[in-house]
Parts: sequence; structure tokens; C-alpha cells
Amino acid sequence: MKSDHKKILKLSPEYTQSSFAWITSLALTIVFLLNCFDFSTKTIKPFAFSAFLAYSLFTLIQIGLTVAIRKDILTSGTIRKTTRKLGFIQLLGVFTGNVFVVSFAFNVIKEKKTPEYMFAVYMVMTQFFIIAISSLNLFKPYVSNTFLLAMTLLVAILVFQLAATLLVAKHVTNQSTKRWMTWIAIPLILTAATGNLFALILGYGLLMKGRSNDLSRIDKWDTMWGKITRNTTATLGLFFIIFMFSISVCSNFTFDYSMAVENNYSALLQPPSISYPLGTDDFGRDLFTRIIFGARISLVVGFISTIIPAVVGGALGAIAGYYGHRTDNIVMRLLDVLYAVPGILLAIAIIAAFGANITNLIIALSVGSIPTYARTMRANVLMVSNYQFVESARALGSSDLSIIFRQVIPNSLAPMIVKATLTIGGAVIATSSLSYLGLGVEPHIPEWGNILKLGSTYLETHSYLAIYPGLAIIALVLSFNFLGDGLRDAMDPKLD
Repeated sequence: MKSDHKKILKLSPEYTQSSFAWITSLALTIVFLLNCFDFSTKTIKPFAFSAFLAYSLFTLIQIGLTVAIRKDILTSGTIRKTTRKLGFIQLLGVFTGNVFVVSFAFNVIKEKKTPEYMFAVYMVMTQFFIIAISSLNLFKPYVSNTFLLAMTLLVAILVFQLAATLLVAKHVTNQSTKRWMTWIAIPLILTAATGNLFALILGYGLLMKGRSNDLSRIDKWDTMWGKITRNTTATLGLFFIIFMFSISVCSNFTFDYSMAVENNYSALLQPPSISYPLGTDDFGRDLFTRIIFGARISLVVGFISTIIPAVVGGALGAIAGYYGHRTDNIVMRLLDVLYAVPGILLAIAIIAAFGANITNLIIALSVGSIPTYARTMRANVLMVSNYQFVESARALGSSDLSIIFRQVIPNSLAPMIVKATLTIGGAVIATSSLSYLGLGVEPHIPEWGNILKLGSTYLETHSYLAIYPGLAIIALVLSFNFLGDGLRDAMDPKLD
């Protein structure tokens, strides 16, 4: 009987996400509990204690919701409307930054969810958290010159995105949308200039459903993104990646870069406070601002050092796999020589020879990854080259290059996309590792590896200097891994 109940509950995405939400929320509650007491001064930290109380409240409500959902599913097979309405209470968790509870609340409120609805939800959450993070600058000694204008624009964009979300929830279905909704799509795409890529994906989806008559294309879109949005960890991973990218873009206008690089000897090694949310380092630089600006370097280096070997290695692998025989042997044997050299040693050698800067770091990380992408593409091309549509293209007289770049490569991209997503996390770790060793970017530039290296010397006295950049690296790498796993499942036809 219990095994039957477990099978029934596993089929409910709302119950699965509810369980995930209360477990993660409970873990965060325990973290705040452990940090709300200062053992050296034997006093209670007011901020950490307030966060503990807030998280405790929403965790208890989430546990109650999980029990209610379980009861509804086992008794009637569906979740009652009264239970779904309780999700509106959990929406208030957005003011505590509890993204796990809030994402569940949006899921449980609406019974039939389209990918566009989920994009709209995470778009609004991203925009809200950008504003919340940026507003912490109000407590700093000074703000950037463009702070007021930038915050006004961000709030105006949030209001528009909230209105768009309500319209999407009401008028968008899995197969189509109202044609007039396409007029909302264009300004939504424009709001993606803040780095909020959920707005770009949502706008594209609305345009496609509103103006395209190709039902198979729409069905593929809904199927793939439906699988990803139903995967809680993959969606949260995508949310964190886009959030970090967006805050990196907006920080140019809401954060003052001087607080991250200029020494302030009147604020040396300050503990976390309202003015310095994550404290200051031994030069008086704001750790919070340094981590925000450091995200930009980690993302840029991670993406570019993945795109370059994917393009170069993919092209070489496609040529080797398509022509085969002598061409295959020459290309792959040369790449095997490069593959024999450990990637990190090759990167160290390149940086030692040409100097430590961002450009050389990207080149160093890119060169060592080319063989792995070439092997992946070659394996895919060997399989795709035998398909009937490739034979038909040959029979029609298409050139080899036309067949490779128009027929073979486009149908071999799915595994490459998944591999790229999974290896970006490795590139982020490599970037931080080389910077930690002093072989990455210049020491004064805010980069997570540099920040972690400096903080490691104060582990016993000011451990927060190493903990926060370390957590940022872990969160970003896990997000890429979770997204990669979700893309792999979504693009695997065997899992349909």
C-alpha cells in the first residue's frame, strides 16, 4: 500500500517540488540559526535572527502545504483549489529571498502551466531580486551617479513584466496564444537588455505561437521547454545563471566600481553589516561589491572559453567524421597529441609564457578543450551521415561543405549543447583555480578566485572573506550542472 502511495505521489510535480522546497528552506533556516549567535561576544545577531524567524515561518507553512497536497492527491487524485490558494501566502517569501518557496508558490497557484507562464514567473522573480540586491547600495557611504535613474527604469520594467505575466497566465495555452499578445512580445524582448534572458525567451515564444502556423515547431518548443520547466533543479539552475548574468549587466549602473577596487583604510576587515552586507577585506574594499563584479568575469570567461572550443572543435570533428579515412586519421591524431597534455598544465604554460590577463586566460582554457568537443562532434557526425536526408542531399548534387554545415552539423548540435552547458561549470572552476594560483586575472581585479585567495589567509579570524566567494563559485557551478542535466533529459528522445 505504501509503495502505491509513493508511486502516485511521484507522478505529481507539485508534491515533488513542495517536498524539495521545504527541505531546502529548512536547510537555510538551520544555517541562519547557526549564524544568529555570536559566540565571541555572546550576543545575538539581529539580522541573522530576523532571517531565521522569517525562514522558520515560511518553512512551517511549506511543510503544512506539503501535508495538505499529499492528502489531496491520495484522497481525490488532484489538488483542491483551496489548497492551491494557500500558495498566495508563500508568495510573500519573495521578501525574504526564499526563491525555493516562491517558485513553488507560482507552480501550485496555477493548475495548467505553459512554458511561457514559467518563463514569465522567473522573469519577474529575476527582476525583483535584481532590484532588491541593487537597493542595498542605499546603505553604503555613496552610490553610483546613475543609481537613481537605473533603479527607476528597473522598477518600471518590473511593473510592465508583472502586467505581462498576468496576461500570459490568462491568454497563453500550449498550442497557441492571442495574436495581439505578440505586441507585448516586442517590448518584452527589449527589456532583456537588462540581462534578464527570461524576457527574451518569453518574447520569442509569444512571437512564435502568435504568428507561426507550423504546429510541429510549436509542439517541439512546448515539449522541450515543458520538460525543463518541470525539472525543479534545472529551472532553478537556469534562474541563478540568468540572475547572475543580469546583475552583472545592471551592476554597471547601480553599483560603484570604485568600492570594489579602491582601498579604504578607514574600513579595514569590517564584519558584515547593513553598510557592508558581506564585510570588507584587508584593504577596506566592499566584499559584496567585489563578488557582484567578479561574477561578470567568471561568466564571460566561462562562456567564451566554452564557445571557442565548441566552434573550432565542432568544425574539426564534423570534417573528420564526414570525410573519414585519411582526413579522419590526420585530424584526430593531431588532436590526440593536444589531448595528451593535461588541460590545466597547458593553461599554466600558456599563461606563464604570455602573461596573466583575461584574454590569455580565455585562450589557455579554450585550447585544451578543443579535442573533447571534436570527439563529441565526430561521433555524432558518423551517425548522422548515414541518415536518408544526407543521402538525398548528395543525390541532389549538394556540395560536401553544404551538406556538412546545412544538414549534418545542425542535426548533431543537441549533444554539443548539453556538453557545453556541463563544461561551462568546469571553466568557471578553472578560472577561479588559476586566479587562486596567481595565474588568472590581475590580483587587484575583483574575480572570485582572487577574492577566495585573499580570504584564505583569514580563515581563522575573518572566515567570511573565503566563505562567500566559495559559496558563489559552488552555486554557479552547480547551476550549470543542473541545467546541463535538464537539457540532456529534455533533448533525449528516448525519454519522451
